[in-house]
Parts: sequence; structure tokens; C-alpha cells
Amino acid sequence: MSDPIISVEHLTQRVSDATGTLTILHDINTQILPRETVAIVGASGSGKSTLLSLMAGLDVPSEGRVVLDGVDLFALGEDERAAVRAQKLGFVFQSFQLLGNRTALENVMLPLELAGERNARALATAMLHRVGLGERLNHYPKVLSGGEQQRVALARAFVVRPKVLLADEPTGSLDFATGETVMALMLELNQELGTTLVLVTHDRALAARCDRALQIEAGRLVQPQA
Repeated sequence: MSDPIISVEHLTQRVSDATGTLTILHDINTQILPRETVAIVGASGSGKSTLLSLMAGLDVPSEGRVVLDGVDLFALGEDERAAVRAQKLGFVFQSFQLLGNRTALENVMLPLELAGERNARALATAMLHRVGLGERLNHYPKVLSGGEQQRVALARAFVVRPKVLLADEPTGSLDFATGETVMALMLELNQELGTTLVLVTHDRALAARCDRALQIEAGRLVQPQA
């Protein structure tokens, strides 16, 4: 069996305010293997997005650790974690997170340019053609539909060929048919490029299309495999 690409060990997250301390995640332990597709499911407020954020090293846990492709994220400083994310991770969000003052092509070129890729324009153009937006290269996000914007976001995430793609409710703001199209495309790209996919979703049908699901209830992992 392959070594896990993500190892979550005794992960606990607490937040404190004037009313006391709230535990958002309780001693989470799980492993995700290379090329797996894993859904994180649970009710709103259960801790799904917090777990995804910690897997990415975007937040620091109260206890425990995350090892991403052999790197202990929380043994690093913030700048070092950002460098690891740039090298190994892609992100897709419910709200697309596109830059409104850049065209579709420029949005997809951006991570390549930040990585110093000389062929950024050609690679970004090819990826936008792959997601069916070859005629939309020079369009700005405001004139694209929600489904088109999410396809631009997918192209931007996959164009750097990340080892792991993290997606937070990637179809949550789309209608059913558009969401189905986007999810099918995400899974196709994931398989083509050999990426590991971890996604947060409320949609049980969408979760069922993944290899397995992690179910979170009140901050606890109650169903490690489904």
C-alpha cells in the first residue's frame, strides 16, 4: 500500500471568546492515499471546512498535526507553509475566488506566473480549452455564468498539476444540472492528472461519487469510511 499523501493525527481545534471555549474538532485521525477521492460530509457547523483548512495548513490547530506529502505542516512557519501550498495544493471554492479585473486566461495564468513558468499562456490556454472555455479566454468573470466561473476556477486549480486538490462546496452555489457538469469535469481532470481530491460537500449524491466519505458530527469523525 502507498504511503498516505495526507496524514491527520490527533487534530483538535478550539476557539475561545468571552463566553468560554468551544471545541470545533475533537481528536481527528485519518489518512488519505495518493489518487483517492474523499468527501468530507456533515451538517453545517460540524467542522468540515475547519478540517479542510487545517489539512491545507491555512489555520494552526490547538493540538495534533497534519503531514502533507511527507511534510509536517505545523513544524513550519507561516511563510514555509505557504510555499508548500504553492508547490503541492490546488484549491476550488464555492464562491469561485476569481480576480474580477483579470480575464479567464489571466486568472488561469496567475499561479503559473507565480511559479515562474515560462509557458504560462500556452498552458493556461490549453487548460481552458480542456474545460470547454476555449471561446471565453478573454472574458472577465462578470460576464461568465456561475458554471463557467467554476470551470475557470477548476482550470486554475489543475493547471499547476497539484498533488492534492482541496474543494470546499465546489457545486454549492450552482444549480443541480450545472453542479453535475462541474463535478463530472472535476473528477475527470482528477483522474487524468492523478491528483488526490478532498472535497467538503452537503450533497450526499456528490459524496457517493467519491471513493469514500469522512463523516463529521459535532466535530467528531464518526464514519471514517463509507
